[in-house]
Amino acid sequence: MLDLVIRDGLIVDGSGLPGRRGDLSISDGKIVAVGGRAGEARRELDAAGRVVAPGFIDPHTHYDAQLCFDPYAFPAIEHGITTVVPGNCSLSLAPLRTDQRDTFSRMFRLIEEMPEAAFDAGVDWRWGESFDGWLDALTGNLALNVAPLVGHSVLRMFVMGPDAQQRPATNDEIAQMSALLRDCLDAGAVGLSTSFVDIDESYRPVPSRWAAPEELDALAGVLGKHGGILQIVHEFYNTDLTIARIETLADLSLRHGITTTLSPIFHSHADRAGVARILDAVGAARARGAAVWPQVQTRPIDISFTLDQRSLMLLTMPSWWQVASIPDRADKLAAVADRRQELVDEMDSLAKRPGGGLGAGGFVVRDVILDRNRDLVGRSIDDIATERGCSHGETLLDLALDEELGTWFIRESIGHDDSEAVGTLLADPHVHVGASDGGAHVGSFSTFGDTGYLFSEFVRTTGSLTLEQAVKKITLDTATIWGLDGRGLLAPGNAADVVVFDADRIGRGPEIASDDFPGDGIRWIRRQEGVDTVVVNGDITWSADDGYVDGARAGVVATR
Repeated sequence: MLDLVIRDGLIVDGSGLPGRRGDLSISDGKIVAVGGRAGEARRELDAAGRVVAPGFIDPHTHYDAQLCFDPYAFPAIEHGITTVVPGNCSLSLAPLRTDQRDTFSRMFRLIEEMPEAAFDAGVDWRWGESFDGWLDALTGNLALNVAPLVGHSVLRMFVMGPDAQQRPATNDEIAQMSALLRDCLDAGAVGLSTSFVDIDESYRPVPSRWAAPEELDALAGVLGKHGGILQIVHEFYNTDLTIARIETLADLSLRHGITTTLSPIFHSHADRAGVARILDAVGAARARGAAVWPQVQTRPIDISFTLDQRSLMLLTMPSWWQVASIPDRADKLAAVADRRQELVDEMDSLAKRPGGGLGAGGFVVRDVILDRNRDLVGRSIDDIATERGCSHGETLLDLALDEELGTWFIRESIGHDDSEAVGTLLADPHVHVGASDGGAHVGSFSTFGDTGYLFSEFVRTTGSLTLEQAVKKITLDTATIWGLDGRGLLAPGNAADVVVFDADRIGRGPEIASDDFPGDGIRWIRRQEGVDTVVVNGDITWSADDGYVDGARAGVVATR
């Protein structure tokens, strides 16, 4: 008898071929048969009127810390995601020496905007210093699959100590990093992540940005011998620098026989010509035989922030960054009063800034503390400023001060600002859907909802992709690029990672202020609509009717 049968659904198997109605048979965590009429099973799901597809794969996430205390990686699974790739932006929780944890955690908390209390309460470092120890700590306690990257910055820290953020590595240090990377790949890492843009809490470049070209070349050589992938965060705000990185990735791919990917690419009115040039550079690289995959997230970025805490929103405003860094609330409010005009000027300047290739976005009141301000929720700062006869910066600051800096604001729609153009970009066969940043930017970025938005906006609204093409983009294409054999395709013998959804309803759900993290504070989470059931390695793990299944732990460390 079969373990599970999903009956009478429209099977969109991930191949890109037209969907077909039938049953999906599952036993022992594997797919037994696709299509036709299945026999009896211990459990059956009625999928009539629904799509049955492979579980979605998210290739750019930061669930590293969250997985230590949340095996479900909330809310990834309810978005149809059954496999995540953590360890991005050059940061992974291992390998890391014990005496480097404080330095690393400050860097991680800044880049991922995770509150200190949440990180300290949730990350117990029970795995020691090694990468294999971290994977051992995860094994058996995962509700979804994890395909982990090792971070370039932590390799440098482990080998070089404080010098990792002061100078290039010596030949001997490069050799030590190469050996360490080999150990991580042997333990189960799928590749290496590096960053050319991130900074630490003191505005210093992260360790990976201090690496000389020969260091990255040596590490790419290790990846080539072990079948690993190289993922980078490039200078996405500058077209010329992005093209230079693409050319570098092409050279590394050809020299070492590796797959490379870079994220993110945005398409906005601010730099339309830049996107065309980037795609031309990718085309030229691929014409040479290089495996270079640019990643595009499906939806614009929304950045939520308060003026009471440090946020990536404030990184380009030194005065606000300094004030937000003051730990004592009374001292912080006093500093705001003392530096009011300086802070107003910076905020006015930010509001007018075109945003380079990302577009400017607009400021809106997201949530308030006081009832008398409730009617301001959802209104733009520009409208309120016009009504009050004040500047943008004055209005935003006065609203925040009225609530002792606790007001939540949102800067909406940064990056993508033309759905038809973005749809054309996503449909490009050389474009890889990714860069969701799930698990990161706890206080600010509303990056969840990429999978649903792919279907609601670019299948149903613009028609840029067919249902089958969209499914293939986030299943088989991703599994193939990342070397995750046996996933991303509904076929006999493959892992039974499955999502059942309503093609007419799947899309972005409401945003909620969640307090699910340990410690104080909230994070903004976007729910998803239209997903009915998620199956991980044959186990029903989440359903719209019953929510998360208690004790579901069918996830595994998925290696190349």
